[in-house]
Amino acid sequence: MAMSKEELKKAIEEKALTSPKPQLYIKDFYAVDPDTKPRDMKNVANEMVREGKLMFWSSGSTTMYAIPSRIKNEEGAGGIGNVE
Repeated sequence: MAMSKEELKKAIEEKALTSPKPQLYIKDFYAVDPDTKPRDMKNVANEMVREGKLMFWSSGSTTMYAIPSRIKNEEGAGGIGNVE
C-alpha cells in the first residue's frame, strides 16, 4: 500500500537530508516507497519545491532535487560549484 501524501513528503525530506549526495535525481526518491507510482512521486516532489522544502538544482544537463540549506552549505564550503 502506497504512503499518504504527508508520509511521502516526510520520507522524501528525510532521504534528502540524510543522503550522502546533497542533490538527488527523482529516481533516488523511488526507494522511499516502492508502491508509489513514479508520476505521483514526482508530483509530490514538485509540490515540495513550491512549498520551499526542496529546490531544483541543475548540473547544466540534468535537473535534480535538493534541500536548499544543504546546497548553500555545500557551495560555501568549497563544494558544489567551486572550482579552484
